[in-house]
Amino acid sequence: MTEPTYLAAVRESYDTVAADYAARVSAPAELDPLSRALLAAFAEIVETSDRGPVADLGCGPGKVTAHLAELGVPAFGIDVSPKMIDLAREAYPDLRFTVGSMTGLELDDDQLGGILAYYSTHHTPPELLPVVFAEFHRTLAPGGHLMVVGHVGNGERRRPAQAYGGHPVTYDSHLLPPAQIAEMLGRAGLAVSARLVEEPDQGATRTIATFMARKPDAVSETRPR
Repeated sequence: MTEPTYLAAVRESYDTVAADYAARVSAPAELDPLSRALLAAFAEIVETSDRGPVADLGCGPGKVTAHLAELGVPAFGIDVSPKMIDLAREAYPDLRFTVGSMTGLELDDDQLGGILAYYSTHHTPPELLPVVFAEFHRTLAPGGHLMVVGHVGNGERRRPAQAYGGHPVTYDSHLLPPAQIAEMLGRAGLAVSARLVEEPDQGATRTIATFMARKPDAVSETRPR
């Protein structure tokens, strides 16, 4: 498909902030206990399922990809920003990182045992999220698992004047209600098994939601009754 126009802004913005982003974003080992536990749970689920490699989509500088690898997961990373991928390859030369977009993954059907989308889907306009989730479904092997983590809200759209290091950025963030995201995942044929919403705490201003989902082994599992 033709590349969606919003991706140019996302790519340019993250190329601009890449070095400051990599320096400022916490490594997974430095995250709060709940975030670490959720990543560990996802790693255990996909490792136990053993359905294939795991793609960290929107991997940025590769810190989470490397964390999954340390937990025993055969992980690789994909990001729309070439400069983020350069940083990831430099920091973790033993892992595989490629430039790509969630709207058109250069991966075979049924190839992946797992997909992690860690704070990487909220820049996608709501009307294109079904395209992204369809790509998740297409590339996951039957029985493969998905974990989506990101900021949520009441449907508002935000554009920060600047981001990491004070750089100007031109991307938007679309903060959708968790129920809407869960419904979109279901419509894409992905069975949501768990949903966790974290309310703002200790000065934080944004609500975070985590979704665990699975591509069913049989088509009949996804059809409405």
